[in-house]
Amino acid sequence: MDVALALAGFLAGVALIVWGAETFAEHLGSASVRLGVSTFALALLLAGAEPEELATTVTASLRDAPAIALGDVIGANVTVCLVALGVGALVAPLPFGGQVRRYALLGLPLAIAMVVVAWDGQVGRLEGAMLVGLYVAYVTVIWVKERRPPALGETGEIEVAAARESRVEGTAGAGRDVAWTVVGVAAMVVGAMLLVESVRSLTDVEETQTTLALTIVGFATGFELVVLAWSAARRGISEAVVAAVVGSFAYNATMSLGVAALARPLRLGDTTVLHLPLALMLGAFVLVLALALPSGRLDRRRGLVLLACYPLFLAVVTLR
Repeated sequence: MDVALALAGFLAGVALIVWGAETFAEHLGSASVRLGVSTFALALLLAGAEPEELATTVTASLRDAPAIALGDVIGANVTVCLVALGVGALVAPLPFGGQVRRYALLGLPLAIAMVVVAWDGQVGRLEGAMLVGLYVAYVTVIWVKERRPPALGETGEIEVAAARESRVEGTAGAGRDVAWTVVGVAAMVVGAMLLVESVRSLTDVEETQTTLALTIVGFATGFELVVLAWSAARRGISEAVVAAVVGSFAYNATMSLGVAALARPLRLGDTTVLHLPLALMLGAFVLVLALALPSGRLDRRRGLVLLACYPLFLAVVTLR
């Protein structure tokens, strides 16, 4: 595959992932309301709370591209912390009340666990199973505490769907919404395949694949959450959606990486290539907590701080 074709495939993959994620999120909420079932349950049944991330990491794992899988998880999580929350806070202050605090503080040990597991550049099936188990524990604790399924990642769209569909009675149109949700999943899977194959064809150098995954791929798979945070702030949606964005960090660190390792163990040739990015990912999450928890919100000034840190992250991981 020549460079021009690889670049075209890369752009097409990004476009499919973004469109598929948006379609999934939009119709998932409507389908769950019409069917009268939990958005969380329907999301897990169809694709997971972060389907674009899961599709990309699993595809990369199966195609023996561990640098793309690991780099994508880190890059997407940095995008969530610095870009999604930063953009949302610029539009309007984002609330960090009890629900968001719970999602964030419970997510911190999961982030630390991911850093410990991936520090040596290897994530085996046993470690992958442990990460998945940590996610199950995370969901269980939140579910017991809140007495309802947690809203994670794209499942936060239930707030939008509930408002839009509040007057709908019965299951009319549910089949159409479910079908579009499945189409969204399919688009993300095809997009992930194109994305991974394009990166592999552009370069077989592990360090370069890692850099591309940390920057462009990670941003592409995290972009839906940027849109979700922006939409939440613009429409004045409750803190449940902000919690969903924050909770997606935990999902990526556990389920996305864990399922990828279960599909095929991840092993990097250079075991040190991810040390700095992992530290920066954890630092980005801690920065969000430090800025938001004392005042109980992220305002515009703090949002600007987060956004200003993202170009620094790109520069550091690109020039390291």
